[in-house]
Amino acid sequence: MMKFLYGIWDAFYYSFLEADRWKFYLVGLKNTLFMAGVACVIGVAIGMVLAILKVSIQASPAVRPRGTSFLGWWLIRLGGWFANLYTTVIRGTPVLVQLLILYFGVFKTAPKEYALLVAGLSFGINSGAYVCEIIRAGIQSVEKGQTEAGRSLGLNSRQTMRLVVLPQAIKNILPTLFNEFITLLKETSVAGYIALTDLTRAGDVVRSRVWNITPLIISGLIYLILVILLTKLQGVLERRLGASDRRL
Repeated sequence: MMKFLYGIWDAFYYSFLEADRWKFYLVGLKNTLFMAGVACVIGVAIGMVLAILKVSIQASPAVRPRGTSFLGWWLIRLGGWFANLYTTVIRGTPVLVQLLILYFGVFKTAPKEYALLVAGLSFGINSGAYVCEIIRAGIQSVEKGQTEAGRSLGLNSRQTMRLVVLPQAIKNILPTLFNEFITLLKETSVAGYIALTDLTRAGDVVRSRVWNITPLIISGLIYLILVILLTKLQGVLERRLGASDRRL
């Protein structure tokens, strides 16, 4: 037993502590969290806009109703068609392919210092398509009577969506939204394909120096800890939202 424990400590020491290799993991962790944070903000922003467009086109009749301007009606329909096209293309292609196209194609002339931002943008664009469908489902899960109640109080359609429908939709989709954020965090592991030192690549580089899989196991454990923390945060938010509903 002692020999087994010594072997584990020996592998950990050479993979994490010797030559300050822990600093390499720290750089990878910082880059991973930065990419995931940027992608999260971009994904929520894109998803929110696209979800509202998709809901609007579903509520928009095929024939322009009276009192609606021709330009406004067509803008809604074009926006909805674009949202459908966006989600179809983005969800139908791998995130790695999108990252490579964005980095080596769209931003091929950008300085190397911007690679981290380009990666965050790419993951955000990908996440936006999935967040769109999550938010759309959340909006449609809110009872139609809530919208009618908001309009009866004198709110216009935008105010009703922002003040009445969206807050209830967010509560309904919170678990699914956190699952998307967890998936997004793990998807950043492909950033090494554009020579970025993310958490996975950091472990792989150390593995090439110590010639064992312990560095990859360490990277996996760090991912696991991050996921557990996000899950705990999700539980705290759900309990607080549940407590506020009970007070009402």
